[in-house]
Amino acid sequence: MTDYYDLTYSELREKLAVIGEKPSRADIIFPVIYGMNGGSLTDSGLKKETLEKLSGNFFCGELECISTLTSETADKFLFQLRDGNTVESVLMKHEFGYNVCVSTQVGCNMGCKFCASGQLKKVRDLSLSEMTGQLLAVRKKLGQKITGLSIMGIGEPLDNYENVLRFISVAMYQKGFDIGAKHITLSTCGLVPKIYELAGAENPVNLAVSLHAPDDELRRSIMPSAKKYSLAEIIKAARYYSERGNRRITFEYVMLSGVNDSDECAEKLASLLKDINGYVNIIRYNPTENPPFTCSPHERIMSFYDILKKNGIGVTMRRELGASVNAACGQLRASAITDRKGVNIP
Repeated sequence: MTDYYDLTYSELREKLAVIGEKPSRADIIFPVIYGMNGGSLTDSGLKKETLEKLSGNFFCGELECISTLTSETADKFLFQLRDGNTVESVLMKHEFGYNVCVSTQVGCNMGCKFCASGQLKKVRDLSLSEMTGQLLAVRKKLGQKITGLSIMGIGEPLDNYENVLRFISVAMYQKGFDIGAKHITLSTCGLVPKIYELAGAENPVNLAVSLHAPDDELRRSIMPSAKKYSLAEIIKAARYYSERGNRRITFEYVMLSGVNDSDECAEKLASLLKDINGYVNIIRYNPTENPPFTCSPHERIMSFYDILKKNGIGVTMRRELGASVNAACGQLRASAITDRKGVNIP
């Protein structure tokens, strides 16, 4: 039995041909299973014999939501997968619409010291159905169209490249989620070869690069994965991505008190990013249980911000939508795992 949600549109057409059905049936099935009220093909107009054949070969899987944290600006969901592993999704509520942040892996091997996900090693990649399942479950609870997609939950998306590309194609499907490429952002810590590969993909989306430091020495001390690719290599790849797809690159920078928030760091960052079509997204650090980091004071953040602006660097500050629901990546999953081990979570 094959999960419908583990197939792209073209893959479904191929599967239908294999079981002796017309590939064009996908034009009926896809809008139903991905529609706002999707899932059941009973009222699709397909003949009884066809429905019976389909039900003998396919099924619609769902993710089980085992925990939900809600606030006025964000909801966080913990989903249990069929093998017992868990992943998180976050619904961010904006005045202009609803954006969902999805996970791409169970755990993460990038090992960023300030990230809750980085403290829990990668178990495996998520399948297409496990990624589409997050969107489906959140949309079902929301009862409204999802207008934006952030591929920056648990895991490194470019480390699960093929499945993530398939997921993007499903998210963009016009009779399904219908999320435009301009409203989809993929975040990476800087897997250089995959950035180049993504630049040539059929559906170029917005790229966000997690920098978090203005020089290699500091970056390697807080992001072990940075030992493989230098900042020079990452910036070169980001510039290529920007020029190839005419996209403005987001450079994410989490503010860690006494670590990467000095005026000197700001000056170095401004120099690093000059003459590139991009901007810095300053992120207030959302403390987790394990890492010994704290968020930079407001005055330090504003000084950092001002230096970037004075040097002609575009800069924004991410709204704190998820602090009240422990929306730092991996926190809810980490708490659930720790609870199962019998350790008290404050």
